[in-house]
Amino acid sequence: MKNWQHFTLKLTASLTLILGAPSSILTHLPDRASAASSKQNTTSKIKSILEKNHVRGSVLVVQDGKSQTVNYGYGNYKNKALNNRVLYPLGSMEKVVTGAMMTQLIFESQDSENPITQDSKLSRWFPKVKGSKNITIGHLMTHTSGINIIGTERTQNHFYSETGAIQWAINEINSTSSSKRDSFNYNNANYLLLAGIIRKVTGKSYDTNLKNRIIKPLKLKNTFEYQDIPKNKTIATSYGYRHGRSYQDPVKVTKALASQLPGAGNLFTTPQDYYKIMQGLYNGKILTPTQYDYMTTLSAKKTTYSGGIYRRAGGKFKVAYGNIGYTHFSNWMELTPDNANGIVIFLNQTPSDNGVAKKVGYKILQTMQDDFFVEG
Repeated sequence: MKNWQHFTLKLTASLTLILGAPSSILTHLPDRASAASSKQNTTSKIKSILEKNHVRGSVLVVQDGKSQTVNYGYGNYKNKALNNRVLYPLGSMEKVVTGAMMTQLIFESQDSENPITQDSKLSRWFPKVKGSKNITIGHLMTHTSGINIIGTERTQNHFYSETGAIQWAINEINSTSSSKRDSFNYNNANYLLLAGIIRKVTGKSYDTNLKNRIIKPLKLKNTFEYQDIPKNKTIATSYGYRHGRSYQDPVKVTKALASQLPGAGNLFTTPQDYYKIMQGLYNGKILTPTQYDYMTTLSAKKTTYSGGIYRRAGGKFKVAYGNIGYTHFSNWMELTPDNANGIVIFLNQTPSDNGVAKKVGYKILQTMQDDFFVEG
């Protein structure tokens, strides 16, 4: 009888606590359940889209300022490393980091005797580069310099220092015919030279600037240049989907290849850290909104590309792509400028190597916010 009375008292007390609770608590309980259900539903939809398109990787989606990450598959199939424990090569999506640091230096120099602007000539720092008297920082940041070298993503089977990689690019520029200046011609060498300018202006390595200007202010825990990756991290391997089978034809980014691309593609990170970088471009931790607008609307641009970012729909969205030649990696980002809505998607398995992340990313976006993001 005592046990039954004790149970009755506990039940009555519990009901009193709930039924007599403030309405805000009562309404909060189903809200939490609804949020959990919505998150689970989003996860299920994203995994289904990834599976149907035979891709593997990590996806970060943002709705109304709230982010959610979905990992699907292995970052390294051999040791079964899950994608939430791996670092992806950022590829060309690193260029916005280089562009942001160059923009910082432009604004920091405005009170000096010889300020840097988007019209400052390359010859100020690299007078021996062919055509440097007619190439500006703006040309480099918008890929309109006329520089036209090849092979930056084909391994030279040599580990370069930063200065060595930049000098290799300069040697190639000086021995290669240029394309038409003031026309858009995407080339990694533009951002290799920007990395060199950052070194010259600050007297410190690109790597040191990266740590001091980007990683430390944003407290990034999973963003490294190749040579700085800790042993407890796993570097993603890329795979192809071939003949109905996953995890085929494994290809890695080697230390030698990464060393060729300081400022243009030697950074490794996660979608979560990359999203923090995007936030930093707008919240004052890296750039202010005014500085971001400056970087992404340079006067030298001939397309919507400027400072590592494509601005779409009159600036309504910001877009960036990234891959590494001769691998199966495919990365893509599309966010609103305030970072409140959008997606960051890093894939390490693709059925083809061209534009897969964008294709899959739009399918995911359309399940979240139909007609808000329109493929183009």
